[in-house]
Amino acid sequence: MIIVLIAMTLCGALGGAGLKAYASSRKRLHILFGLGFYGVGALLNIALLKFLPLTVVLPANALTYVWTLLLAKWVFKEKVGRLRWVGVVCIMGGLFFLVF
Repeated sequence: MIIVLIAMTLCGALGGAGLKAYASSRKRLHILFGLGFYGVGALLNIALLKFLPLTVVLPANALTYVWTLLLAKWVFKEKVGRLRWVGVVCIMGGLFFLVF
């Protein structure tokens, strides 16, 4: 289930990345990519709720912020400051306590 949880959050981040790419390029493929990944992420979220408690699935969505930061840095070449990395550490620490 943890793998599906990670995939769900990664789909959410990839969906946002697709929409950002569309905003700058206006290529139809990017919006289809973004909406498609958002849709897959939503379906995985629904599937997970059948097997895991809401108090695990919903807070785990915070991992999407971590993926988004990594995509922004690596794909879109955005500058990521020290304070944002501290935020990532806080999110990961909080998720550790909530999920495990």
